[in-house]
Amino acid sequence: MSQPLPLAGYRVVDYSHFIAGPYLSRCLAAMGAEVIKVERPKAGDPGRAHPYFIGGQSGYYLQQNMGKRGLCVDLKDPRGLALLHRLTDEADVFVENYRPGTMERLGLGYAELASRNPKLVYCSISANGHTGPDAGQAGYGLIAEAKGGAMAMIGEPGTPPPLLRIALADMVTGIHGVAAVCAALLGRAKSGRGQHIDLALYDTMVSLHEYAVQCFTLSGGREIPPRTGHDLPQSTLYGVFEGRDGYFVIAAQVDDAWKRLARVVGGDAFAADARFHTPEGRNAHREAILPVVRAWAMAQPSVAACLAALNAAAVPCAKVQRIDEVVADPQIAARGMIVEQDHPVLGRIRLPNLPFRFSDCDTTPRVPAPLLGQHNRAIAGELGYAAAEIDAMVADGVLYAEEAVAGLARES
Repeated sequence: MSQPLPLAGYRVVDYSHFIAGPYLSRCLAAMGAEVIKVERPKAGDPGRAHPYFIGGQSGYYLQQNMGKRGLCVDLKDPRGLALLHRLTDEADVFVENYRPGTMERLGLGYAELASRNPKLVYCSISANGHTGPDAGQAGYGLIAEAKGGAMAMIGEPGTPPPLLRIALADMVTGIHGVAAVCAALLGRAKSGRGQHIDLALYDTMVSLHEYAVQCFTLSGGREIPPRTGHDLPQSTLYGVFEGRDGYFVIAAQVDDAWKRLARVVGGDAFAADARFHTPEGRNAHREAILPVVRAWAMAQPSVAACLAALNAAAVPCAKVQRIDEVVADPQIAARGMIVEQDHPVLGRIRLPNLPFRFSDCDTTPRVPAPLLGQHNRAIAGELGYAAAEIDAMVADGVLYAEEAVAGLARES
């Protein structure tokens, strides 16, 4: 690896919680930024109270905050706010994901911080954004996923839509934030000024519709994609199928892949049926196609046998894997997507990696998520506070650290 990490030398102040903001800043940390995670006494980021728990630590928090330093400060005390102002005066990026108006009440709004540091890139994430009639409403990813149309299109017709079981709105908004922050930093190199980035979970979910919105608008409002269960009527054949010992997916919606699949499941005669030679024809005659594929799948001894036959014919397919199978997948191991870290309380832990791969630098996270207040003294000292001032803030609770931090100091 011959280059420094792309964001080395940039300082990020992360005053966010739960998922979207922490995921954004975790990505920036992996790409080399110094990220300082700011939390409140004594609970810290609410994500610390979210399972899975081990040894008093939250795996949820550990995953989204690896690679950061930890500062726990009482912003209601003038000394705490002054300390954070010193920190943001020297920062390149500030990340927050509170309801609009919260940061202004704390003395940390964009106007306040930008007046002190015009180069600051300030990224806000909220449920509905900082403008519009719903700007002041509270919300989580679930709210955006429901409002944004995604839930209305998944699950079986006539049944309540299922939860997505993955924080789609939060995580995708976070990665959009990474792109926006990096673009703003690039723009700052030309203009000399930072700016405010306003991201909304609801906006993100609407932007993800690669089909539904344009289907509705371009049809003059006539077409509203319904829930279709296990396959897509507009993309025959593309869906989930049952084998004798599990489930698998097939993506053979394009002509060449369809022809290869048709020979596997129905022989040359089935593949030669002219009704199925175009996407329109397959969609129109899907009820003649799906039973053949389903019967073929159940006739095989296992899902593994189905996949072997399909892969031999170069038909895109995959098993529907459980998490234990994902973690054990040799492809995941080869890509380094599960990382090991030495945690000061838990010892060796394994967590999901980020998907960035650079040719000339290594973005593997080097340090675990911080304990609550783990780097209070070091950060305050770097900001110019004398030891006596730091001791006074610790004694008065302006700087707070969980009990395990004292143990680290004794060990060192």
